[in-house]
Amino acid sequence: MELRRFWRHALMNPLKARRSFSPAVLDAIGREVAAQEKRHRGEVKFIVEAELTTAQLWRGLGSRDRARELFAQHGVWNTEENTGVLIYICLADHRVEVVADRGITARVPESEWREICRTMEVHFREARFEEGGIAGVRAVSEILAQHFPARERNDNELPDRPVLI
Repeated sequence: MELRRFWRHALMNPLKARRSFSPAVLDAIGREVAAQEKRHRGEVKFIVEAELTTAQLWRGLGSRDRARELFAQHGVWNTEENTGVLIYICLADHRVEVVADRGITARVPESEWREICRTMEVHFREARFEEGGIAGVRAVSEILAQHFPARERNDNELPDRPVLI
């Protein structure tokens, strides 16, 4: 286990995360998810995690692998057209990850998701958490609208409210 990473996680906590992603910020991001999902057939899930556990750090769990775990745990993979997308933020690691379901990955190169992550990370470094979250949701939705535009029937399959762990 990398000692610097351990201390970043040890010093981070849910209270610090709530300062960055307050209920008002989470509400604004949730409203943006709901609004953007009207433009496409995808489902966007937004999860913010303050820190990983010591056990997760000890086994070397990276932010990408953690995002994949949460993708499965929150059923983002379980949409009718396999068009779920997870936006995951690990505050202690200062990382953003986007995980897309197989219906999307066949059409969208990984480099597009990485660009969205880096843009969001710039916002977060400048403590602009609401703006960064909304920018990420909009960018993901732009891609989804291009490849999976909305139809007359456009069910909401996942809750729009962001999750703070």
